[in-house]
Amino acid sequence: MFIETETTPNPATLKFLPGRQVMPSGTREFADPEAAEASPLAQALFDTGEVSNVLFGSDFVAVSASPGADWSMLKPQVVACLLDHFVSEAPLFAGGDAGGIMVPPEEDMAVDEDPADADIVAQIHDLLETRIRPAVANDGGDIVYRGYRDGIVHLAMQGACAGCPSSTATLKHGIEGLLKHYIPEVTEVRAA
Repeated sequence: MFIETETTPNPATLKFLPGRQVMPSGTREFADPEAAEASPLAQALFDTGEVSNVLFGSDFVAVSASPGADWSMLKPQVVACLLDHFVSEAPLFAGGDAGGIMVPPEEDMAVDEDPADADIVAQIHDLLETRIRPAVANDGGDIVYRGYRDGIVHLAMQGACAGCPSSTATLKHGIEGLLKHYIPEVTEVRAA
């Protein structure tokens, strides 16, 4: 088995491509070792002591190094963890699937939505799924919708995109411009 590695716009994050499906749908982020207990693979990556974030995507694993970590030393450890996991065909999640995993609650949405905005929210979701999420996934990240109110869309960046030096530009110039173009009611995009 061969695992490809790609750089991301975030210098602290590398994207690892095992050449097979990682997640059947959606993404799952692990922002700390406690959250990683839900996945033997994520836990093994955090156990290196040099990992600060792990994101599972459809066909990739994005790994962020802790501040001060040296990728020349960490990269072989990450590849070894990934090889061990995929060659052994171990389950990605404790219990065999993602069904019982505690996902961060949606109650932390930035805003309460007005039911009258349902059509606008549906358009936002459509653009996020068809145009924005695939582009963000190419960079080893994900974007999560957190709410819409009074023309403002609240989004959270995950994986390589969280903490990336260009994430503000991505939100303000890329995503905001696209949403404003297709949905005139959108006036601003904010990080949640």
